[in-house]
Amino acid sequence: MLPSFAPASAIVPQDLDAARWEALEPLYRELIDRDLHSAADLERLILDRSELDSAVSEAASVLYITMTCHTDDEAVSKAYLGFVEDVQPKVKEVSFELDKKIVQSPFAEELDQARYTVYLRDLRVGVELFRPENIPIETGLTKLDQEYSRICGAMTVSYQGEERTLPQMARFNEETDRAVREDAWRAVAQRRFLDADRIETIYERMIADRTRLARNAGFPDFRDYAFKAKRRFDYTPATCNAFAEGVKRVCVPAARRLNAQRAAALNLSSLRPWDMQVDIKGRAPLRPFTTPSELVERTSRLFRRLDPSLATLFEALRSDKSAPTGAAVCLDLESRRGKAPGGYQSNRDRIRLPFIFMNAAGLQRDVETIVHEAGHAFHSLLARTDPLLSYRSDIPLEFAEVASMSMELTAHPFLDEFYSPADADRARRNHLEAIVSLLAWVAHIDQFQHWVYTNPDHSRDDRHAKWTELSARFGPAVDYSGLEKYHQTGWHRVLHLFGVPFYYIEYGIAQLGALQLWSNYRRDPAAAINAYKRALSLGGSRPLPELFAAANLVFDFGPATIARLWTDVESELAKLPA
Repeated sequence: MLPSFAPASAIVPQDLDAARWEALEPLYRELIDRDLHSAADLERLILDRSELDSAVSEAASVLYITMTCHTDDEAVSKAYLGFVEDVQPKVKEVSFELDKKIVQSPFAEELDQARYTVYLRDLRVGVELFRPENIPIETGLTKLDQEYSRICGAMTVSYQGEERTLPQMARFNEETDRAVREDAWRAVAQRRFLDADRIETIYERMIADRTRLARNAGFPDFRDYAFKAKRRFDYTPATCNAFAEGVKRVCVPAARRLNAQRAAALNLSSLRPWDMQVDIKGRAPLRPFTTPSELVERTSRLFRRLDPSLATLFEALRSDKSAPTGAAVCLDLESRRGKAPGGYQSNRDRIRLPFIFMNAAGLQRDVETIVHEAGHAFHSLLARTDPLLSYRSDIPLEFAEVASMSMELTAHPFLDEFYSPADADRARRNHLEAIVSLLAWVAHIDQFQHWVYTNPDHSRDDRHAKWTELSARFGPAVDYSGLEKYHQTGWHRVLHLFGVPFYYIEYGIAQLGALQLWSNYRRDPAAAINAYKRALSLGGSRPLPELFAAANLVFDFGPATIARLWTDVESELAKLPA
């Protein structure tokens, strides 16, 4: 296991309880009051501040991890909410004071600009956007997102004599018996729909609060605010619209051709939502593993063959699950009642060890998820020696997702760690076919968010109609007759819409970057992986286009790039048996 990484600091005690404002306040106050007489003094302030911020970030991360692992534990929820309500607002206030102190210092221009350009650029945006009246709004939004997670974490279905979480129910989507698939799909859809009104109400409160937050900062709507707050210096809403147009031209027709082939192979006049994941030849579902420990062992072997140095990093995450949450535990993979949905990788920024969270159910999707989240962990570990927290953790998401999605594709040659040769080909084909659907889904979600936040006074019926309209534009050729109430609320399961608004186009940008890396890998595996690791080691220290260039990729996600890369995918699909 990699050791924790907590460098000595003149102002941050090793035993600091960073979840308590009483312990943090004097340390932040010393930084704010510190006299600066030179660029060297300013740089020392920046580095000391980074260590203190790392301790706070880690405290928040550990509380969030514990909360998502145990959404039904009142004490855990109370501890997380206490931090959100009592500590984070005060940290935001002192952080603004420090941001101003740094960017307004006469010594800022004397710093090494090659080193600090991105850091200072991002701080200036933070100073520009900060409004003290927005702090309680942001706190309220975090609490609403926790409520959404708690609702979703409590969802279970009693099916075939057993209580199952919704991720566990996903196995039935692949069953060859169509009646079983339909029954399971309807059971899950109905269970989600039981909480539809509560989820809609949460989202409506979020829309209102985010709109108020944006207008407080002088923006006409939350979309414009979000683009600025996310430091999207290299593209605009118009660029996102161009991506959507490229997807509509290239990906939607390709996906619907695949849908037509599926319907014909299944001898169906039209596809229903429970027909989308079953094998078209009636073969048994792919079952790559049975237990989380088996998933970890097989993934470890995969990485040993892909690249020994990446395998070393992955194996460092293996730990004793019985140990207390903290430095020793880096993985929580099984699905269980009371656990939040989805998957994520979270940094613990003081010890500089990542944490991977997912809901494994024995599916090929789980294999893709663990190598995806491992890519994020590699990013964290390869950048862990940078002394600046912002360069370790504030990595542009458009490139952070390249780190993860590239692993999904470069894992293809090694899927025989999970399958027979024939089943490995099935898994590769399924993944490549899913990419075109993913790009369409990204456009769907992204365009939905653009509409939601530029039309904040819309009604619930308007929102349902817009989702359905976008589904017709970007969605698969699926018949939802009689299922309209489930279809129009299909976005309820997209946790990004609630907790991290406008975080979705990044997946589309990154998928195109990952396809480029995959193309490079097929030509020269060693050179592609070395470029990948070189780029990841930069963290967030360079502008987004430069991070792409460091990995030998082009930062472009317009229609021409989409068409070119999809041609590569179709060429590979032609080599794989259906």
